[in-house]
Amino acid sequence: MTPVEVTRGDSPIVLGLPHTGTHVPDEIFAALNERGRGLDDTDWHIHTLYDGLLPDVTSVRATFHRYVIDANRDPSGVSLYPGQNTTGLVPLTDFDGHNIWTIAPDDTAVKARQAAFHTPYHAALQAELDRVRATHGFAILYDCHSIRSDIPFLFEGILPDFNIGTNLGTTCAPEIESITQDICANAPGYSSITNERFKGGWTTRHYGRPSEGLHAIQMELAQSTYLTAEKAPWTYDNTKAAKLRPHLVSILTKLADLAPTLKGVS
Repeated sequence: MTPVEVTRGDSPIVLGLPHTGTHVPDEIFAALNERGRGLDDTDWHIHTLYDGLLPDVTSVRATFHRYVIDANRDPSGVSLYPGQNTTGLVPLTDFDGHNIWTIAPDDTAVKARQAAFHTPYHAALQAELDRVRATHGFAILYDCHSIRSDIPFLFEGILPDFNIGTNLGTTCAPEIESITQDICANAPGYSSITNERFKGGWTTRHYGRPSEGLHAIQMELAQSTYLTAEKAPWTYDNTKAAKLRPHLVSILTKLADLAPTLKGVS
């Protein structure tokens, strides 16, 4: 299986999908313990949720699971959230702090996984962002994520439905953040927050360079917004998704229509 799937479109938006993959090579799967083999920390069905929301959109999707290597972590291993519980480049625990390995990977294994999975994903993502920017004069990376809404090991309380991350406004033009915030804040029945527990992962921070015409924003959705329950078998809820998808359409459509404004950003 190839480590990355790319769908090319003519829109200025590129969807990043680093955590929807569930492929684990046999030799790595054999090293996971029973808990790890559940793959609980997947961004379940996010590629399905976003499918067809915006015509001609480009998407870059990692097919490998984040337990193989996390495509949204700094390849140097530097923590995204110093001083807070989180998971690393190759997670040793799940989001609840429980060990997921019978045989944990050593440094040599991590480097091999980086070369085989992490590097190809980001090479493909960079290539698509460069292509889109060459066409439009700018590109917007919209990084698609989801997570359980109740994980005490990572955060207190119940997570809001929409969690917007721009690394405190540094990864995109202000219009991108404000449009996304306004749509989420006015979505009936949903809660939202910006740059709190999830400020944008390594992908958002790495590619978000507005002065170079590269804008990045992360959307972390609570899985309660589109799954029947936040537990196995992680069933996609068509009714919930049908309610949520129009708000995502509004965000992506309005961001794609920013071309006249963003072409002049430098």
